[in-house]
Amino acid sequence: MPTPATSATPNTSSAPHIPAPAQRPEGPAQPEPARRDHWLLAAALFVGYAIVSVGRYRHLGQRSWDLGIFEQVIRSYAHLQAPIADLKGPGFNILGDHFSPVTVLLAPLYRVFPSPVTLLVAQAALFALSAVPVTRAAARLLGRRRGLAIGVAYGLSWGLQQAVDFDFHEICFAVPLIAFSLEALLARRWRAALLWAIPLVLVKEDLGFTLTAIALVVAWRARQGGAPRASRYALGVAVFGVVAVAATLLLVIPSFNSAGTYDYWNKVSESSGGGGGPFDGLDTKFRTLCWLLVPTTGLLALRSPILLVALPTIGWRFVSSYPQYWGTDWHYSAVLMPIVVLALVDGLDTAQNSTRAWLRSYVHHLPAAVAAASLALTTSLPLAALTESEIYRKPARVTAIERLLTEVPDNASVEANIAPISRLTSRCRVFWVSNTRGINPDFIALDNSRKRYRDVEEYARALHPDARYNIKGTAYGVVLLERQSGPAQSGP
Repeated sequence: MPTPATSATPNTSSAPHIPAPAQRPEGPAQPEPARRDHWLLAAALFVGYAIVSVGRYRHLGQRSWDLGIFEQVIRSYAHLQAPIADLKGPGFNILGDHFSPVTVLLAPLYRVFPSPVTLLVAQAALFALSAVPVTRAAARLLGRRRGLAIGVAYGLSWGLQQAVDFDFHEICFAVPLIAFSLEALLARRWRAALLWAIPLVLVKEDLGFTLTAIALVVAWRARQGGAPRASRYALGVAVFGVVAVAATLLLVIPSFNSAGTYDYWNKVSESSGGGGGPFDGLDTKFRTLCWLLVPTTGLLALRSPILLVALPTIGWRFVSSYPQYWGTDWHYSAVLMPIVVLALVDGLDTAQNSTRAWLRSYVHHLPAAVAAASLALTTSLPLAALTESEIYRKPARVTAIERLLTEVPDNASVEANIAPISRLTSRCRVFWVSNTRGINPDFIALDNSRKRYRDVEEYARALHPDARYNIKGTAYGVVLLERQSGPAQSGP
């Protein structure tokens, strides 16, 4: 994969169309500080992201089973095994759920540091890395100060903050890939733009459409820039993106799925519960679009064709019958952040020489405005926790729960719900509660702090009628039950 540069490649056919002074608007006056700005910003963002993400883990604040699932997958890769996620079902191959083989890249790091914290820190690093091409592209086209303002606005954007606050997800690989690709596109380095985007098909099955969108914009820009050969290559990559999606959804995933299908078709169908399709939840969808375009770009991103790259992700989310896809929560908008911000950069670049005085004034002040908006919104977003002392302390409650879970020996089988999962997946075989499919696990660990289960032993008998479980210990609402010796044995 090529390393992105900060200027157009000299031998490209479109180079004569870029005047030399415009490539470095601030000239060589301050070359060294300008080259360090984006890395210093990325380092600061990494620290902030990591503190928030790991801090929430230390508070036992996981909101889903995703962190546990991905740890099981990466743990399997680290031991040179098939990517099995027992939380999805005993022996379930994760490639039959989502196609994300890119996570194998974390296996060597996890082998050295086998902990869910490894995943959270790696995700923080990848998100922070994406600020480098965004800031660098903005500085090259708009000048150092405005470029840094854009970088700050991007790093504090609500989409990235919400993703940092949502455990771990494979899209952390997509965000820097998209950012580097669009940086190269803005620099008219067509080949680099395509090469950075092609690995998106290994991140998640839907991102092949994002690759197609990037390739189409590259083809358009390359043709406009007098590079018809690059345009033809880009069209070929666009076709490849569509073929990759079709092959993944219709062949690859079903071949690993025990039901022989793609489990998420029902979340696009109107017949599934919870929603009615593209015209349902229009108020929520409109608010999400406003969040994407107003505080993040001041609507100027609408002037750039780069914004078209966001359409595949927005499209599948908004036509879905699954309401959780529509809003601004969780991690779903992270891949949109580099797109809308670099579309803003492109819009600012094309509008800064406008003949309309009001537009030139707007362009001049907008980078500072979006940075200020991001800073202001951060007071109600996850990074606001950095100013609170609580995030730097582990509560006594968590220490007591962890001490209880150490009663589970390594390599034991455990059935658990969300809270205990992240403390067990690095050393045990963990199943989701009520989804062991006939296996009687050695232990059951339940977070019953909200009194969901009136009698946990009776609940255990209902789950496993042919086994007997007794309470081994409790801590702050978490109950650990152990299977008693008898004829019923743990499954394979």
